[in-house]
Amino acid sequence: MRHGILSKIRVLDQLNTNFPLTEVSSVTEFSVASALQNYINSDHPSHGRKIHPLILKAGIKPNVNISIKLIIMYVKSSCLSGARQVFDELPRRTLSAYNYMISGYTKHGFVDKSFDLVRELCLSNEKPDGYTFSMILKGSTSGNAGSRLPFTGREVHAQILKSNVEGDDVLYTALVDSYVKSGSVEYARRVFDLMLDQNVICSTSMITGYMNQGRLEDAEDVFHKTVEKDVVVYNAMIEGYSKSVETAKKAIHIFIDMQSLNFRPTISTFASIIGACSLLSAFEIGQQIQGQLMKTELFTDIKIGSALIDMYSKCGRTDDARSIFDSMPRKNVYSWTSMIDGYGKNGCPNESLELFDRMISERHTKPNYVTFLGALSACAHAGLVAKGRKIFECMDRVYSMKPRMEHYACMVDLLGRAGSLNQALQFVMQMSERPNSDVWAALLSSCRLHGDVELAKIAANELFKVSGESRPGAYVALSNALADAGKWDSVSQLRELMKARGISKGTGFTWIGTDAGLEAFHAGQSL
Repeated sequence: MRHGILSKIRVLDQLNTNFPLTEVSSVTEFSVASALQNYINSDHPSHGRKIHPLILKAGIKPNVNISIKLIIMYVKSSCLSGARQVFDELPRRTLSAYNYMISGYTKHGFVDKSFDLVRELCLSNEKPDGYTFSMILKGSTSGNAGSRLPFTGREVHAQILKSNVEGDDVLYTALVDSYVKSGSVEYARRVFDLMLDQNVICSTSMITGYMNQGRLEDAEDVFHKTVEKDVVVYNAMIEGYSKSVETAKKAIHIFIDMQSLNFRPTISTFASIIGACSLLSAFEIGQQIQGQLMKTELFTDIKIGSALIDMYSKCGRTDDARSIFDSMPRKNVYSWTSMIDGYGKNGCPNESLELFDRMISERHTKPNYVTFLGALSACAHAGLVAKGRKIFECMDRVYSMKPRMEHYACMVDLLGRAGSLNQALQFVMQMSERPNSDVWAALLSSCRLHGDVELAKIAANELFKVSGESRPGAYVALSNALADAGKWDSVSQLRELMKARGISKGTGFTWIGTDAGLEAFHAGQSL
């Protein structure tokens, strides 16, 4: 801050010590505006908040320029009430004043108040410009606007065209992002293709939109056409590929490529690539990534620790998962849940339930729906019916968490595995909601396990009603149950029915590490 402005601010400060007003005659509107601008540009804009009351004490009536700077300073200081006070006291509210207030409300999550100002602006003599529209779009896609959005991307786009607003990168980027988040990728691509300078932010939005819809070739096309790439656009590709076992291998290739170009992986990069290793059961690659992480400060992050636990558990290496779990300086519900679920799915139900009991008893972390699912699954594998019932009942009674359909299915599996098939059926009949296909599938599986053909037919028929042809495994399960009981005529009839309905079960496959990398091998295929 220049010496001259500092001396004038000191004169303003002296007003607090009852200096005569004549000694502040040298304070001008220009000097006040300059001082405010310096605070706005500084790392601590909140320090400038002391100027406002001193201006008023000095008898200086803020003009539009000073008022706008005060609004900006208050917004940057996260003091929206102060900004709104200055805004409301303006004799004439300009477009800039509206834009700064709308931006402040949007960026701080007060989208409803932002939209109220937009409506007020539209009723005034001022007209929205490109910046106004970009803020409307950001507010509509921020997640803070509620379920009933007053503005959609298409409506805003139409208003932009009607208003003859000249678009810029900020507006086009907001419009592309709005269309992508609403699932209208085709409209997003039209706007994207109109941009003369297709920036990396827009490219990232387009890639994310295509990946979410499984349009990998379109995502790859945008990625390859992006001239100036950054780590975020690489992350979008890695995250998209890591969602499916069929494309997870590509995520690893992109991860290697980005590092060869000296892009430094972020926490999002590592979380996604560890997820890809989980899908591929590629713990060797996961170990290499862990080694890379241990050289950074990211290794102690809860998100990374939880991802590693999940990866090692899905690879069947519970000892490695537990080693990560025990070494974590801080744990959250996802860390506990990953380890509890990992033990349960790897045939260690006692260890899973021991960890669940410890989590409950320490009362530091509240279990979520997935935690309860892991604990119930562990009870099913251990045959602990009484404990499973207790855990199921405490969801609603202790934690006010209404069990979901997957929890009901897990309870049916628990009772069925224990041989209590009639209790399992009674449990299904007493459900407050209509059982879905998972519930009936769990009962059907238990019927086959214990050779109860008649109950299997009931479960299968109900399963066919709710799932139709979407679960070919239901037909196979019933066929196997009939075959185990020696009812071959019924098996033949069922298989003929499957042929008539065009139902077939897909071939199973697994990923195997070879000299050429990770390869998918189907059932019956030779190595």
